[in-house]
Amino acid sequence: MIKFSFLFTLSFFASTSLFAFQDMEDVKIEVIPVNENIYMLMGRGGNIGVSVGDNGVFMIDDQYAPLSAKIRQAIKSISEQPVKFLVNTHHHGDHTGGNSNFEKEGTLIFAHENVRKRLKEDKKNTDQLGLPIITFDHKMHLHLNGDDILVVHVHNAHTDGDALIYFPKSNVLHTGDTFFNGMFPYIDLKGGGSVAGDIEAAKTGLMLINENTKIIPGHGPLATYLDYKNYLNMLEGIKRNVMAAMKAGSSKEEIVADESLTSGYITDAAAEKAFITGPKIRATYYDSLSNNKD
Repeated sequence: MIKFSFLFTLSFFASTSLFAFQDMEDVKIEVIPVNENIYMLMGRGGNIGVSVGDNGVFMIDDQYAPLSAKIRQAIKSISEQPVKFLVNTHHHGDHTGGNSNFEKEGTLIFAHENVRKRLKEDKKNTDQLGLPIITFDHKMHLHLNGDDILVVHVHNAHTDGDALIYFPKSNVLHTGDTFFNGMFPYIDLKGGGSVAGDIEAAKTGLMLINENTKIIPGHGPLATYLDYKNYLNMLEGIKRNVMAAMKAGSSKEEIVADESLTSGYITDAAAEKAFITGPKIRATYYDSLSNNKD
């Protein structure tokens, strides 16, 4: 089996509720050129995708609200155009936290219908700000900045509202949190995610692209086609291992404790400081597979 090097765990670990709003003053937004007019922004939370051109700035996700000013400043280093369009890949706060700030500046927000529902139902959002204005069910096309952007919903993957965003001309794919590069996946079962859906999301993404595509993952460094394919292999391999253990009669406690089910991809030691550790991912797989949905 292919061994994964454990990369970039700190970014997502630091984006959990315990750490999300600590030391925001020290966060630096890094601008990484991806291909042609596409850039990736890394800071605290989910990776941001940015397309710049004559139609204005098109942004994918926006991290946390306290970082909006820094994100705007980073974007100004590559374009003087305003952020006119924003797509949320899913509803989690490290990807949608800045929605209300950009909304106030006239940014038009898009997302899957389930993203709007979950943000609208969030008890913390008492003012109902930052909700997507345009929603879709299956897919959506945006013709901006010289590219025919394809936004595709992948259901019950990381959550129940995930979207993949593909730029055919630039040959860049943003996966949202259906791809954690170099890490175990985070499958939010309470948010509508599932093992089967996460696997299908990776398969869908790989069908959209080719071996030269550059991939912006939800978390982790800029990725290649091979990185993405290896990630799918990990998702499927862990599923096979956990299902075999379940069929052999192993209890949840035994599966959670059995590092051999996942160590061929990432060891427990390598993942011990990550948001999703070895025991956590084994528990997630057991719970998802036990629901007879996978």
